[in-house]
Amino acid sequence: MIDRLVEFLRGKNIIILGFGKEGETSYKFIREHLGNQRLTIADMNEVIVEDFPYLSEDKYTNLILGKNYLEGLEKYDLIIKTPGLSLKDIDISSFKNKITNQLELVMEYLNVFSIGITGTKGKSTTSTLMYQILKEQGKNVMLLGNIGEPIFHKIDYMEKDTILVLEMSSHALEFVNHSPDISILLNIYEEHLDHYSSLEKYIEAKYNISKFQAEGNSFIYNYDNILMKEFGYNYRENDYAVSILDIPKTKNKVYLKDENVFLNDEKLFNINLKMNLKGMHNINNIMFIVTVAKIMGLDIGKTLDTISNFKPLEHRMEFVSTINGVSYYNDSIATIPESTINGVNAIKNINTLIVGGKDRGVNLDGLIDFLWNSDIENIICLHTTGEYIYNKLEKSNKNLFKVNNMESAVNIAKKVTKPGTNCLLSPAAASYGFFKNFEERGEIFKKCVLENN
Repeated sequence: MIDRLVEFLRGKNIIILGFGKEGETSYKFIREHLGNQRLTIADMNEVIVEDFPYLSEDKYTNLILGKNYLEGLEKYDLIIKTPGLSLKDIDISSFKNKITNQLELVMEYLNVFSIGITGTKGKSTTSTLMYQILKEQGKNVMLLGNIGEPIFHKIDYMEKDTILVLEMSSHALEFVNHSPDISILLNIYEEHLDHYSSLEKYIEAKYNISKFQAEGNSFIYNYDNILMKEFGYNYRENDYAVSILDIPKTKNKVYLKDENVFLNDEKLFNINLKMNLKGMHNINNIMFIVTVAKIMGLDIGKTLDTISNFKPLEHRMEFVSTINGVSYYNDSIATIPESTINGVNAIKNINTLIVGGKDRGVNLDGLIDFLWNSDIENIICLHTTGEYIYNKLEKSNKNLFKVNNMESAVNIAKKVTKPGTNCLLSPAAASYGFFKNFEERGEIFKKCVLENN
């Protein structure tokens, strides 16, 4: 299964750019199959050998570490780049066509069926649910990419009947020249603008999920999304348009009508299906999943059973506990305004909202208008964007609180939230600079909620 890939790599002057979890698996794969091939590893971390001491013992590996690690990339035959590493501030014109990653290499050189899922929001839940559906219907399936393990970690176990469910970030898609057999683009909103030179470049990266598909492949996209409509992508006749607002004027249409979801003229399911996932945005994601099930000829009844029993992932509108009559929800994954609005609308009866985080230049005006006109009484504002929201809502009728840490936010929430209502952490901003990541932010919130009770 991996022979074509190994032969492609053999004898090439390769640099592994970024040596985190994915970079390490790239190194180990090459070393296992091409033990004496010369490699270069480049990383900002000057003391990387302290974390990976075996690198100092590898006489065939050269290390370029520190602030100049991005220099001289044009001299390599192949650049295996870690997706999260941004190149927006350097001129890549002389070596752009040499950049690749694990995702690209597997799609190009391994003969396995792939389902790629991307979108600014919802891709982790959708990918995990798609994986669970395939697994429960007896398929040989792997969940890899942004949510699962690095792709090369499981590459030696892939077989001809393997189905890969790939959660694909815009970073992983940025430089690819191959697309999955079935591609899903859930939505696009303003995010990750610190990684790209423009919003258009971010959108272009997302559309690489379908741009290089072969004849007979399937692309399922969000017909309602404003940024996707404005981008003007050239959809193919057989692509699938998904809408909760309209009946698409396309050959293949998946739409909501009278609380039923249809694929063309065929009824797929009723949206009052009993399930743990809340909100119309999750209904929208499920429409994509059931469309894949139809394309692949899966059992729709079993598919809907899996959807009904599926529990939300951690930090995604996650119920924490009910304390003194107040139910607390952790939606730390909500790093953009649209996600916070979706969370408030899905959970309902929100009396207290904890909001705010790192400022990445995302427009907050829509969220501020939403909060101004909402029934939420208490808004607790954290960090940089929290201060901005606080200032914009000062003349509203809300009870506003400005705090510097999660402990203070939760302590206030416990004092002011009315019994019989809900308190929601949904920051509408990134965690970086204040927390290691959104997971740590959510864990600290849960710890604060549960302690001293």
